[in-house]
Amino acid sequence: MRTVLDACIKCTICTSYCPVAAVTDRFPGPKYVGPQAQRFRGDRQPHSPDLSVDYCSGCRVCNEACPNGVKVAELNIRAKAQIAQDRGIPLRNWLLGRNEMLGKVGSVAPHLANLAMHNPASRLLAERVLGIHRQAPIPRWSTGGTFGAWLRRTQSQRLTAERKVVYFHGCSTMYYEPSVGQAAIAVLEHNGYQVLVPPQNCCGLPMLNNGEFPAAAGLYRRNVSRLLPYVDAGYPIVGTSISCVLTLREEAAELLDIDDEGSRSIRQATWDICEWLRDLLNRGQLRTDFQPLPLVLPYHASCQLRAHRMGRPAIDVLSLVPGLDLRESDARCCGLAGTYGYKVEKYDIAMQVGQEAFRFIAEQGPDVRLVAADSEICRWQLEHGTGKPARHPVEILAAAYGLYDLERRRLIGQAG
Repeated sequence: MRTVLDACIKCTICTSYCPVAAVTDRFPGPKYVGPQAQRFRGDRQPHSPDLSVDYCSGCRVCNEACPNGVKVAELNIRAKAQIAQDRGIPLRNWLLGRNEMLGKVGSVAPHLANLAMHNPASRLLAERVLGIHRQAPIPRWSTGGTFGAWLRRTQSQRLTAERKVVYFHGCSTMYYEPSVGQAAIAVLEHNGYQVLVPPQNCCGLPMLNNGEFPAAAGLYRRNVSRLLPYVDAGYPIVGTSISCVLTLREEAAELLDIDDEGSRSIRQATWDICEWLRDLLNRGQLRTDFQPLPLVLPYHASCQLRAHRMGRPAIDVLSLVPGLDLRESDARCCGLAGTYGYKVEKYDIAMQVGQEAFRFIAEQGPDVRLVAADSEICRWQLEHGTGKPARHPVEILAAAYGLYDLERRRLIGQAG
């Protein structure tokens, strides 16, 4: 980070592109709280000259815009971590950083958990006591069981094959959207791959975004140790959560200064699922027996996807589906940005940032029944802001293969 700091030429292009600075004066812009302020965060100087860095959403639009490759968002996240070290972690941020723990607790009695977390009285209490906005799009726990429970129930139905791939599902698929994992396995098996799902834990991104670097490092190292034997055996890792993929492949190691051999191996072996399917397509190995899917489908490319610098793999693959009218949004950010938009002081900012995406979807006309986004955070925010159900691109592909019911979010012709 220090080596790229002096590459900032103060052109303020990052500020002109920043979706947060465009809607609020509380955040003066990436240049001011990033490279410029970082020069005052050295030894024997105050760690943070301006606490407005906390209003950076971490969307990384600044990284995309910078002509000199300055990693502005990472500078800001490190500054947040220093603030957390100096001042401690508020209870709200501590809770929001523990998505896996909350998922496990709620999945014990999901109906009760949903009732407790999605009624006006409890949301008002959470806002007053914890500072979690009463209207923020907190996801609902799956009432049909976790992804892990479904996997155990259907183990006898799973494909056994010579070609194998490792699936990293993430917390959202495990506890909130098991249908995404079911669709992913159906697509991978349809293409002749046995899907291995090893023990895994939270990727650590919520902790990184809330400044808990030591705890995030523990989660990251645990995942590396669990996944490394599969990588050493030559198997690729594919993920359906673009946020988790970014964390495993780049973010955690870079922010936490972890550069050992195991970490490098994991980073080189990890793929976004649509990116991996596109690679199969380029090698002539992707099955293209798609059924017509007559849908007008707005697609939102998340900030995390763009941060990978890998183009639009979902569009490259979905464009093969007959009848699918795919329309890409050019919105900079959905606004929710991980746990950012849950916080009472940032909810309105998140909703203002999201207006670009919300307007785009509305402009596509009344025929739009569904929207698509790679990130679970974007899906929850788009549903919240537009009222349209949101799906992962792999769910669209599973439906085009005739394996999946898009409306009911369930596999066709499989028990369990």
